[in-house]
Amino acid sequence: MAEEAHSQVIDQVVQEALDKANLTATNLSAVAVTIGPGLSLCLRVGVRKARKLAGSFNLPIIGIHHMEAHALVARLIERELQFPFMALLISGGHNLLILAHDLGHYIQLGTTIDDAIGEAYDKTAKWLGLDMSRSGGPALEELAREGDAESIKFSTPMKQHKDCNFSYAGLKTQVRLAIESKNINAEIPISSASSQDRRSRADIAASFQRVAVLHLEERCDRAIEWARKIEPSIKHLVVSGGVASNQYVRARLDHVVKKNSLQLVCPPPKLCTDNGVMVAWTGIEHFCMGRFDPPPPADEHEDYMYDLRPRWPLGEEHAEGRSEARSLRTARIHPSLTSIIQASLQQQ
Repeated sequence: MAEEAHSQVIDQVVQEALDKANLTATNLSAVAVTIGPGLSLCLRVGVRKARKLAGSFNLPIIGIHHMEAHALVARLIERELQFPFMALLISGGHNLLILAHDLGHYIQLGTTIDDAIGEAYDKTAKWLGLDMSRSGGPALEELAREGDAESIKFSTPMKQHKDCNFSYAGLKTQVRLAIESKNINAEIPISSASSQDRRSRADIAASFQRVAVLHLEERCDRAIEWARKIEPSIKHLVVSGGVASNQYVRARLDHVVKKNSLQLVCPPPKLCTDNGVMVAWTGIEHFCMGRFDPPPPADEHEDYMYDLRPRWPLGEEHAEGRSEARSLRTARIHPSLTSIIQASLQQQ
């Protein structure tokens, strides 16, 4: 279904982007396209369109790492953001803490070992009977403002693991049990709930949000400590990805960053959620460094095997960051973006 939804609108979306910019394809210098990580069926739709466009107009093509794009779009809006810097990337599918040494050179300080924070927000919102039309995160953040964040003592994930990895599966289970114990029926939308029922839901939302974000705070605190040992000159923490649009998340992370004498850089919400601007900007950064592929043939065969990287790490794992709690599957993982770029630099 996701692939079909992509296929139905891709031509129209690309045309609209060109029209709004008062450009035609003949004005383009290159085409940038996400090649991973993500669902291979959906990646294929984008790559096929990009190669068709690049082939028709004889344009170089740049394969982009989705998470690198989230980190680098901050450099578009904050021109003072120079390497090295830290980035926390938080979305429905990913939690990632990285140290960005340079363009294409990243150290992974922490990642999610099961569910990402955005997935936990969405599930909790669904179980609380919230309006999912905008996605659960914004609806949950709104309801949490009415609740008592100390009313339910959820335990903070991974307290015993002194690393920078994330886990939200256990917190989701705690929330589900709390909802069951309060007899909350998700079939009854929040708009129809009694005032007592609404208060119960708000308390769960607020308590969940407090602990979910506390987990982020603790991991960021430790990651800043680790990053400073490697690169003492870091001055900025970039926070990007869909969940970075959440005002409570921003406020709490701003507190962590100030305590550590760093500056927080958050792209505006429309550049935090997945967008084409971040992919184009990352394309420009690599294009200026001469990192691109030649134009594909104009008559490329339909059966052409595209280079898709559904499971593609951004950086090399920091030695201290290897989790004993690891439940990540490691099969069929593509070599990291960092290792590929470093290898090509050595060959030069």
